[in-house]
Amino acid sequence: MAVTSPYLDFKNAKCKDCFKCLRECPVKAIRYENHQAKIIEQRCILCGKCTLVCPQNAKQVHSETDAVLALLASGRKTVASLAPSFVSAFPVQDLAAMKKALIALGFAEVEETAVGAKAVTEEYARLLKTGEFKNFITSACPAVDRMIQLYYPNALKYLAPVPSPMVAHARMIKKRDPDAAIVFIGPCIAKKREAAESGIIDGVLTFEELNAVFEQKNIDLAQIERSASEDGDSLRARYYPIPRGIIKSFDSLPGGYEYVAVDGVKRCCDVLDEIDDLSGLFLEMNCCEYACVGGPCSLPGKGGAIKSNEEVRRYAARTGAPVTAQDVDLTEKHPRIMLDDFVPSEKDIRAVLAKTGKNSPEDELNCGACGYSTCREKAVAVLNGYADIEMCLPYMRSRAESMSYEIIQNTPNGIVLMSDDFTIIDINARAMRLLGVTEHDVRGRLAFECFDCEEFIAAATKGKNVSKKRVFVNRTKKYIELSVVLLQEHKVLFGVMKDITDSVEYDEKLNAVKLKTLATTDEVIKKQMRVAQEIASLLGETTAETKVALNKLKQTLAPQTEENDD
Repeated sequence: MAVTSPYLDFKNAKCKDCFKCLRECPVKAIRYENHQAKIIEQRCILCGKCTLVCPQNAKQVHSETDAVLALLASGRKTVASLAPSFVSAFPVQDLAAMKKALIALGFAEVEETAVGAKAVTEEYARLLKTGEFKNFITSACPAVDRMIQLYYPNALKYLAPVPSPMVAHARMIKKRDPDAAIVFIGPCIAKKREAAESGIIDGVLTFEELNAVFEQKNIDLAQIERSASEDGDSLRARYYPIPRGIIKSFDSLPGGYEYVAVDGVKRCCDVLDEIDDLSGLFLEMNCCEYACVGGPCSLPGKGGAIKSNEEVRRYAARTGAPVTAQDVDLTEKHPRIMLDDFVPSEKDIRAVLAKTGKNSPEDELNCGACGYSTCREKAVAVLNGYADIEMCLPYMRSRAESMSYEIIQNTPNGIVLMSDDFTIIDINARAMRLLGVTEHDVRGRLAFECFDCEEFIAAATKGKNVSKKRVFVNRTKKYIELSVVLLQEHKVLFGVMKDITDSVEYDEKLNAVKLKTLATTDEVIKKQMRVAQEIASLLGETTAETKVALNKLKQTLAPQTEENDD
């Protein structure tokens, strides 16, 4: 199982699932897990490309600053091995100012890695004179060495069996002082792993890390440079950090070879792909474009790598007393490193391709949007757990468009999509029925040629959304509820219509029933009033007749009562 790199730090929150690092990674040493990019440690050559191209700065070099500062504070004698490209990264002219600054940090001694480079060049010259090599590949760049060990086993026989200048210099320091701690300082990320694997180097500071320490400790190199002076010496191996620098470090070039410098991972890969068909080449290979001065942790100033190249050339060309390299063992083995990747069958690959709609070679677009060069390469990555099916952007777009189409066509509402010049982009069958559009396909036609689009025109004219609760479509005798959304960013009008005909007809029927009920009620009230009046009239007549009768009765009875009283 792949693990996260101990040499690169990732900020997951900043990783935006853009695949840019994977597209730029020359050996595809990046996997995606939960939409986050992770380094596949066993595949990584630490070229640093991903740290340079990440638009969100989600990938950073793991800093050893705290560990180195703790080592300096421990009291143990610590020697700095300083890459000669320091003159292109810091405002100094030679080693004197850097020595003062580094000793101020706590280093006991400061030496140039170029001393080790001189010994490496001498060993190259000795091996070349044997004539045993059909081609000869330099071993100074640990990223190139790793790439050959992992991916180009056929080129291993051409890779010089010599350590890098950093390791060669460390062996010299250890031979002279076995108890000393060693810290390499340079612009390279791959040196961190090489140092850890060497067993004799205690730490690595990149130029970026060293610059941050200088700022933290308030060490002003420009001020130190003005007061520093040093007798010059001569060391052609200081050319190592620039293109053709290794070639220029030879006092004289051994015969029998064509001396060629190749910088940049892609160009190195192009050469290594054809290495067995080449002959008689001395290949100075550097993973970084412009060689080490273009390293991922360099500090280029104004003028960039070209100016850095000039600074190193000036420094390397200085004259003075020659520097003598100490005699140490300069043999180095570069064994093949085997990957534990799963090698899938053709059937497995075809099954993965089919999941993204690639059922034949013609379906394989090989667009590279996912980061892999071909669809088959991506299928192999999927089978190894390095990639997801969904990383195929054309497939996901097709799938999204298909889903959108199904949603639009099957929604119960009418959908119309038109451009700001009222050209129909899309319309579903429901909308066509509601608006009375009878043509089979009206996409690309002007909307007002097909239906009444008054509300759409109003939305475009007013520059805001329009919503109508009730719109009558004369052509279909339908009532619709219409919402027109203006998508100004995309210059699109989006209309959603709901058929409310049944609701309107129900409301009209209900209103008719209400009106009829009100009319009936009014008649009943009027009739009741008439009845009441008739009853009142009858009651009034009856009362009057009763009154008359009672009065008559009273009159009849009244005399008789008087006679009896008498």
